Amino acid sequence: MSSDVQETDTEPLLPHHELTIGASEISINDPDSKKQNLCSQVYTFVYIKIKSILLTKYFWKCVLLGQFISLLLCGTAVTSGLLSRKGVHTPTAQSFLNYVLLCLIFTVSLACRRGDRSLGYILKTSGWKYFFISLADVEANYLVVKAYSYTTVTSVQLLDCFSIVTVLLLSYFVLRVRYHFVNGVGVVTCFLGLIALVLTDSLTGNNKDTDGASDKVLGDIFCVCGAFLYGVSNVAEEYVVKNFDRTEFLAMLGLFGSFINGVQFAVFERHEVESVNFYSAEIVICFVGFTICQFALYTCMTIVIQQTSATTVNISLLTADFYTLLLGLFLFKYQFHGLYFGSFVVVLLGVAIYATKEPERKIEEPDKTNKEPVMTNKEPVTQ
Repeated sequence: MSSDVQETDTEPLLPHHELTIGASEISINDPDSKKQNLCSQVYTFVYIKIKSILLTKYFWKCVLLGQFISLLLCGTAVTSGLLSRKGVHTPTAQSFLNYVLLCLIFTVSLACRRGDRSLGYILKTSGWKYFFISLADVEANYLVVKAYSYTTVTSVQLLDCFSIVTVLLLSYFVLRVRYHFVNGVGVVTCFLGLIALVLTDSLTGNNKDTDGASDKVLGDIFCVCGAFLYGVSNVAEEYVVKNFDRTEFLAMLGLFGSFINGVQFAVFERHEVESVNFYSAEIVICFVGFTICQFALYTCMTIVIQQTSATTVNISLLTADFYTLLLGLFLFKYQFHGLYFGSFVVVLLGVAIYATKEPERKIEEPDKTNKEPVMTNKEPVTQ
């Protein structure tokens, strides 16, 4: 009986087993099933990759903090545009109050510091370096704004991107940053979005010059030089805030910047400032708004650069033109075109692609003596 039972229990397994193997072979050899399995694997891979990227702090720092800085730059552009429509053309004088505020807040704070990296020690050892950094920053602001008087807005928008090229090169050779392939793809994508924005401007005529370009070559030279100086200033800023601290950079920029800027506007813009009607509430509000936005921009940019990089900040600022357009729809009667939104999405996509992988930086501590603190992103370590 036991042998009969065993035979009845085992005999049905053979055909069932063969049927299972045959079904699996049919399933594997089915082309539609292969496509479904491949699509499923690709979907799973992409989903996991995107999820891992979205969960990183660096990604959101680059995207959100970069757009916050871009909004502040938009504020300076809009208030400066309103002043221009009121007949006020004083780019150097407008920035003077910003440097004075930086000096009053951060330079005074640094003056109260005792021990290593005090104001006196910094002036003695690195004062001349900060002087040239401040000179680059002041002249960058002046040259780019001045370029609008000689060349077209389209040229300024395109040539101003030379600051990104400058930052990339200086970061590579000076800061020893090593970029990944995906970082390059992100930067190129941002450039494509900017080109789309400029083409849309030419279609809508929002930035059409009323007086024409009086000297396009001179204006283009001003813009390229200003963009180069912006890049130099931003890379120097990244070096200082990541190796020392934010207060030191802003204090030195405020100290030397207010002096350089004040002398320059007293020499070249004295008569323009005297002709400004400061009894007009609209002009005063625009001046105050410009100063607040620029002061917040300078202060917050040190935080963003410290958390990300100068390259991230510069490519993020490309979206400022879109935010300016949105406000310009109400203030300057700009025309809206669907391509504006498309170009904004492309630029933002480029920033997101760049932020998917943080560039590597070969850390090389600066030469320090007298037991200066070695500043890192977390805490100072005394040698």
